[in-house]
Amino acid sequence: MNSYIILSIIAIYFGILLLIAWITGRKSSSNDAFFLGNRKSPWYIVSIGMIGTSLSGVTFVSVPGMVRSIDMTYMQTVLGFFFGYILIAKVLLPLYYKLELTSIYSYLGDRIGRRSYKTGASFFLLSKIVGAAARLYLVVLILQHYVFSTWNIPFWVTVVISIFLVWLYTYRSGIKTIIWTDTLQALCLVAMLVVIIWKVKDSMELDMGGMIQTLADSPHFRIFEFDDWHSTQHFVKQFFSGIFITIVMTGLDQDMMQKNLSCKSLKDAQKNMYTYGFAFTPVNFLFLSLGVLLLSLAAQKNIALPALNDDILPMFCTSGILGHSILIFFTIGIIAAAFSSADSALTALTTSFCVDILGVEKEEARKAKRTRLMTHFLISILFAIIILIFKAVNSRSVIDAIYMIASYTYGPLLGLFVFGLFTKKHPRDKYVPYICILSPLICFATDYLVKQYTGYAFGYEMLMVNGAITFFGLWAASIKYKSIKD
Repeated sequence: MNSYIILSIIAIYFGILLLIAWITGRKSSSNDAFFLGNRKSPWYIVSIGMIGTSLSGVTFVSVPGMVRSIDMTYMQTVLGFFFGYILIAKVLLPLYYKLELTSIYSYLGDRIGRRSYKTGASFFLLSKIVGAAARLYLVVLILQHYVFSTWNIPFWVTVVISIFLVWLYTYRSGIKTIIWTDTLQALCLVAMLVVIIWKVKDSMELDMGGMIQTLADSPHFRIFEFDDWHSTQHFVKQFFSGIFITIVMTGLDQDMMQKNLSCKSLKDAQKNMYTYGFAFTPVNFLFLSLGVLLLSLAAQKNIALPALNDDILPMFCTSGILGHSILIFFTIGIIAAAFSSADSALTALTTSFCVDILGVEKEEARKAKRTRLMTHFLISILFAIIILIFKAVNSRSVIDAIYMIASYTYGPLLGLFVFGLFTKKHPRDKYVPYICILSPLICFATDYLVKQYTGYAFGYEMLMVNGAITFFGLWAASIKYKSIKD
């Protein structure tokens, strides 16, 4: 019965998304509409949609579960996020709008050289497709377990179906469609989060005051860690990691910036960033509070929890503990969270590959559109392949895996942009790809050796170390007084 309910919800949900795609794309399916929405997106619509894109299915499932391991210390990172959004609005957005960029990585071509430009775009493509695949993987796994496995449908078929549905409503108008579908999905996600919290409250037979008191009294309601410097949850590490994670995964990410660049003006884009950054903090607090309440409910009713943190919320929502209707709300929430992230990632990957790697902006309009459609299709296939690979090798919390991957693959991007923005030096362009590849390798070796000999384990702060190594590598490769672009 549960599988048929979920399948019906999926069908209705995607029917609505396809309707939105038809409405937004019926008058324009050009590359300009696909890449930048004709630069006519309302900033407040973009702001709401970016919440859903940032949270993803990983946040919906993993963040409540991580409370069991690290309490609410993830909020330290979230506080860092907020200051990162301010820096993006003040430093990066004015640059992007001044240069009228379609792809933000073309800045590197103007500032350093063609190989730097291609290197930056390549690191984004690698980072985004791995991160987006990891996010979608978690949700596809849940759909497989609770729906398609009951009909003996293989996992790879579930993956193909999921990717096909995303491709179906994005291939015509891209970002012009995404800003509206993501807004719907963000609203669904937050609404479902509130409903699930309310259901947990009712299951514990609490009023609002009692729920707040339960949160405050829980040993897991610990936000700050100042004592143990070796801990990856130490405030300094988490806070500054949050700032730099935001800068690279939002400000240096074509996916997130593409939405901002579709706004009508710089002022509108900055309004969007401030609003989105402000709203992101309480939404994450609600996810962590849900985790605390689930652990309290389990203790109250002697409910055995699953071994994996990522399985805690799905277990409560599919087992009938919170009532049978919660399955509907959980399904809507998880699908909204997952596909609001996947659709924009697919669009951004297509944009970056077409503009940065293939240079379609130099092609005749009809040929450029054919190139974009073919690229969108091929990246969808690659997306599915990477999800299958991720399933085969992943053995840790998905959200942790994504941020650790980001610390290695986004680090060179951080170093490139910081060097370009805050120095006037010009490194030899031909050396830049080697510097950017060597930096993550040095970080990996450093992490291993430091842990072996000192016991200190790097966390997300490795992103800053990686960026610094890239920065000083570029500095060392610079030639004074003149630019050499090989």
